Amino acid sequence: MVRIGATLGAVGVLGALAACVPEQTPTSSAGPTPTVSPTPAPEGALPRVLLAVFSRAGENYWNGGRRVLEVGNTDVVAGMIRDSLEVEHYRIEAADPYPFEYEPTVQRNWSEVQAGARPSLAAAPPGLNGIDTVLLGSPVWASQTPMIMRTFVEAVGGFAGLTVHPFVTYAVSGFGSVPDDYAALCPDATFGEGLTVRGENATGAAPEVRGWLARIGLI
Repeated sequence: MVRIGATLGAVGVLGALAACVPEQTPTSSAGPTPTVSPTPAPEGALPRVLLAVFSRAGENYWNGGRRVLEVGNTDVVAGMIRDSLEVEHYRIEAADPYPFEYEPTVQRNWSEVQAGARPSLAAAPPGLNGIDTVLLGSPVWASQTPMIMRTFVEAVGGFAGLTVHPFVTYAVSGFGSVPDDYAALCPDATFGEGLTVRGENATGAAPEVRGWLARIGLI
């Protein structure tokens, strides 16, 4: 395979090609989609928040080069969210973990995009009864959602009836196609304001994170 010079989150050859890939039949799944609708919290009660996050540590893109991260950028932002409000935390992980090295991860992601794959989850998805709001976090890979996020969203029934606020860490693409990806996957969910954080700036993003949480009414 020709080495792709773009970052996981960059708009480049990988992103351009990925935009042309149609959705295909999933190659794996995390089990049947739940059929029971979430039960909303009683009127006047504080919203129950699910923080669902996919993040990747290891060798990452960093200002044009590479850096080994002990904690993935999206997990850094998720930690700031947990410091700011009470949430139910679910870590999205692939049953077959992504490589430690950056380039093999790029190649695997591209293969999954081409196949329209749904990588299996390492753990069963959480129940949504009583959940009102979902904070859905991931990196941006090839200017779109990593395919494992599609596995997760489909496994929980597309967050029907819930309010979803996506947040991402990225290299140069900002949100990319992430909002459109989720809108297509979750036609019965309500999407509110999202948050983008450049990966290299994640450790200093606490004021930005708190400002976002305040704007969406969670703190």
